[in-house]
Amino acid sequence: MFQRRTLLTATAAATACRCLPSAHADADGFQFRYSLASCMYGYTPIEQILPEAKKCGATGIDLWPKVHGNQREQLDEMGEEHFTELLNQHELKLSIITQYKLGPFGIDDEIRLAGRLGCHTVVTGGQGPKNLKGAELKTAIADFLRRLEPTLNLARDHGVRLAIENHGNNLIHDADSLRYLADLGPRDAIGVALAPYHLPQNPEQIASLIEDVGDSLSVFYAWQHGRGSTKKLPKEQELLQMPGRGDLDFAPLVRSLARISFAGWTEIFMHPVPRGVPILDSTAAVTEEINRGRRYLESLT
Repeated sequence: MFQRRTLLTATAAATACRCLPSAHADADGFQFRYSLASCMYGYTPIEQILPEAKKCGATGIDLWPKVHGNQREQLDEMGEEHFTELLNQHELKLSIITQYKLGPFGIDDEIRLAGRLGCHTVVTGGQGPKNLKGAELKTAIADFLRRLEPTLNLARDHGVRLAIENHGNNLIHDADSLRYLADLGPRDAIGVALAPYHLPQNPEQIASLIEDVGDSLSVFYAWQHGRGSTKKLPKEQELLQMPGRGDLDFAPLVRSLARISFAGWTEIFMHPVPRGVPILDSTAAVTEEINRGRRYLESLT
């Protein structure tokens, strides 16, 4: 059994509340809070993606860099002022900046950018020894967090929470590593970006993990493994990563999200092959596929 910390300082708890906006849940039940991942549209211009967000039920946009998308680079090209104007025009917020390739020790400038733009979540990976288990894994995560303290302090200063995605061939790679991260990490500054795709496709186990990490959960990817995303497949097989298409039953996951009153962002997600192309041939088709996944998720609430 993993021992959960039972006490947070008042300061840490208050900061965590700032970093995670309150959940859209009311007396009628749990509701999702959607962020639209820009990379679902490949290298499509930001100006064409932002109008799709509301159509997808999203209130925020997650900017991805190359090679999956290039909207983070587009932000640099257009400038922060113009980007902010576009967000305001479409009544959106910058929900997430995803910078997996920079890693947690190269993310300081992204934290500063997020702070300037009112974005409270930066997603990256966990660097350290790969694919450890048991006590060695726990020790490595504790060391990772110690080395990351300057970055976590910077995140606090800018009202940002790092969200570490579980990923294969990585320090943070399995359910145990996510539990250790949630248990050992300061929740006001670091949390979990949970990708079911990278876990065994057992809905009850994933649901249990959601409840174990609790309020450390910052981002939930509605994303299953399906037939994978590393080689080119017929489109109908590639789309099995999407919720409601593959074999993974999301109902237990959604129940667990409701039980913890999940307050972070949900992204309906997949990876195409090759990276950098839209998941479907047209912007309208991408939006409709995201909405199909959304209808499935909301049928479970």
